Amino acid sequence: MEVYGYCRVSTAEQNENRQLDVMTELKVPQSHIFVDKQSGKDFERPAWKSLVGKLQHGDLLYIHSIDRLGRNYGEIQNWWRILTREKGVDIVVLDMELLDARKGKDLLGTLIADLVLNLFSYVAHNEHPAIRKRQQEGIAAAKARGVRFGRPTKKPPEDFALLAKQWERGKLRTKDFMERTDLSETTLYRRLREHNARRKK
Repeated sequence: MEVYGYCRVSTAEQNENRQLDVMTELKVPQSHIFVDKQSGKDFERPAWKSLVGKLQHGDLLYIHSIDRLGRNYGEIQNWWRILTREKGVDIVVLDMELLDARKGKDLLGTLIADLVLNLFSYVAHNEHPAIRKRQQEGIAAAKARGVRFGRPTKKPPEDFALLAKQWERGKLRTKDFMERTDLSETTLYRRLREHNARRKK
């Protein structure tokens, strides 16, 4: 029997250390811990696919919580069935004692586990749009307060107008203009359009 751990966070910016610490406490070998930094909306995840390819009958798989497995109700149900019933893998969801495939393998135990799985995979599924809604509301509120998103705008140098005049007269090459202003070609032409629009006012 081999012991594995699966961890997931939704984005590259999020931190999976809390899940990794739990796997280390359970003495899961580092080489047997698989981490995805990807949305749980489906199971098209590289680490998950690698893990499934390694799991064999009798292996044990630890997952921190059911929403770390995924957030798609139907696919959670499907993968739980494939792993536990077809592959014979024991799955333990650490924050939900009843979701422990090692226990209650009789009919009643299976029924209870299925009911709990149905309930919590449904909750995980419905939490996904709720998270997106909260993110959108948070972004809207931040914009209303004047918070700007994306890369900061690079301001042209103080002598931009003089350089622009030299460039227009053919006394300054575009390449040199870009180097003097430290602007990309796209940004340079955008700044030129803005500069010309201000001159016409």
